[in-house]
Amino acid sequence: MSAERPSAGRTPTAEGTALVVVDLQNDFCAGPVAAARYPGDPGRLATVAERTARAVDAARAAGVEVLHVRFLGDPHHQGPSWRRRDALLGKRPKCLEGSWGAEFADALAPAPGERVFTKRACFDAFLGDGFETHLAHRAVRHLVFAGLFTDVCVDSTARTAFQKGFHVTVLEDCTAALHLPDEQILGFMSRLYGARVTTHDHVDTWSRLPGNEDPCSAPPRRTASSRTAGSRTASG
Repeated sequence: MSAERPSAGRTPTAEGTALVVVDLQNDFCAGPVAAARYPGDPGRLATVAERTARAVDAARAAGVEVLHVRFLGDPHHQGPSWRRRDALLGKRPKCLEGSWGAEFADALAPAPGERVFTKRACFDAFLGDGFETHLAHRAVRHLVFAGLFTDVCVDSTARTAFQKGFHVTVLEDCTAALHLPDEQILGFMSRLYGARVTTHDHVDTWSRLPGNEDPCSAPPRRTASSRTAGSRTASG
């Protein structure tokens, strides 16, 4: 499928835009897994969650649909290559179905009527059931990403979105990278597939299709030096 304009039988969201909140679940941003992966900055992921909650509120107020994506890592969802990797690296399953770790973080629970899409032992939301079909039904052409982790599931889904014809925006202060410095992966996304990178508080920019925003509302891109406090290489 490729992104298309609204047509008969489809219900468009504002500006053809949807905010996609990726994997902001307890195991990733509040539990022991999060603590192990961010030992030097325990407040980092809490800040991402708080800013994403503000972005979600802004999206709802602007008539932008909010889509929630979650990860389930139960062993019975894993393929042989996934199981082999976990065995080699000593990784324990995360976000087990029905567990506290799989639940969405506080303040980020879906509102009534908002859709939740599940990734079962995979990184890309397009591999889950119903995600792409829903985008077509809602005539979505532009996906705005927040969540975890920038260099894993956010990039995997955003990269597929670009290849399928969707415009891509990333809210840099609503994401965090796992294996790479934040500035490095955000720059890569911009260069490889033209992702527009902005911040959650510029809703007049990200709630609109790229090219339709008010030029005066677009924030300046931050440099690597200005992101030193937030850019680090994770140990996990």
